[in-house]
Amino acid sequence: MRFSHTADCHIGGHRDTRLRDLTERAFMQFIDGSIKHRVDFAIIAGDLFNTAIPGIDTLKFTVTQLGRLRSQGIPVYAIPGSHDYSPSGKTMLDVLEEAGLLMNVCKGNVTTEGKLKLAFTIDKKTGVKLTGVIGRRGMLDRAIYEELDRSIERETGKKVFLFHTSISELKPQHLAEMESAPVSFLPKGFDYYAGGHVHIVERYDEAARGYRNVVYPGPLFPNSFSELERLGSGGYYVYDDARQEGERLIREELPQKRVVKIELDAQGMSAHDASAKLASQAAVAEPQDSIVLVRATGMLSSGNPGDLDLRSAVRHLEDRGAYIVLRSTSQLTSSEFKATQIDPNAPHQDLQERLLAEHGAELALDGMDGTALARELLKLLSREAIEGEKLHEYESRMTLETLKLIDDLRKRG
Repeated sequence: MRFSHTADCHIGGHRDTRLRDLTERAFMQFIDGSIKHRVDFAIIAGDLFNTAIPGIDTLKFTVTQLGRLRSQGIPVYAIPGSHDYSPSGKTMLDVLEEAGLLMNVCKGNVTTEGKLKLAFTIDKKTGVKLTGVIGRRGMLDRAIYEELDRSIERETGKKVFLFHTSISELKPQHLAEMESAPVSFLPKGFDYYAGGHVHIVERYDEAARGYRNVVYPGPLFPNSFSELERLGSGGYYVYDDARQEGERLIREELPQKRVVKIELDAQGMSAHDASAKLASQAAVAEPQDSIVLVRATGMLSSGNPGDLDLRSAVRHLEDRGAYIVLRSTSQLTSSEFKATQIDPNAPHQDLQERLLAEHGAELALDGMDGTALARELLKLLSREAIEGEKLHEYESRMTLETLKLIDDLRKRG
């Protein structure tokens, strides 16, 4: 058997159209590569889309690309990931399956003992048996694994298992706090475990424990600032068991743009001096047709993070041909900020009320009670998006409701 394996495509995920275009180009290259390698089938191990209800343009693009595989006689086997599901359990993958563009291999039934017995989808050309478990947010899929009927481990023939969850043995240090499950949650005895969910490029192989080729391919294209910083590009795998043991897994990288990093250490500087240092770093960078990442860190001796002149640096980089400039100041602080001592064991509500009581006066706006304003804003901004609501629609609704709330509080005096 020869197949391509991708996951975490997150098509439509980036807000900026320039990054969205690169995500789509990476998916096209995955389709191109699958055809070029003449694979028997392709695997998408979750998060084909970034939202359960993608936009029309995103859906049209994806349908066109999957149609290219269908026209070449290459079936696509998939499972929904944590981003593919709506709160009510709906997924666009059902529509794609109904259209004959892919097959969801997470199928089965509940036994009389209350166990979930997974059913195999058999690839017609190779006879390979595929099955898997869907991905859910917050490790909600843990309950599925705990109730699996393990009789599938005794199934003979070539088998592939698709999963979309975090495996402890493969979890990197920077994701140490991420909730995960041991590899033993997966059923044993499969030839390949096509993973997704964790945006890393890793492989676990321990035949003695019954687990061979447990693979995370990473995203097709980095989905955030930190991923661009860490990975630079995305890729996918091709597995071919006709090759020699050590050469069966082939990595295909998909570099889209060169990534240029500008790291500003502003520790002990004033906001003015930090701005000057950033300007000099931007002047010597080579941003032509590159994704430029500007990260500012450290504690300013005077001024606030908002005083850092990022705008001029960004404009200078764009004028010199940068494809896009992304910035991160989450690790930039100021000595003018006052620390508040809190009890980490106190209930969340108590901590919130204490912080509001101590700093409410600082939040006053046009004579309004700052504590009341903050409390109402926290309540409003904790609301989640309505099912089917697009990100820009959610943001627009929240902006309007926030302005209305402030206006109502102002009228109350």
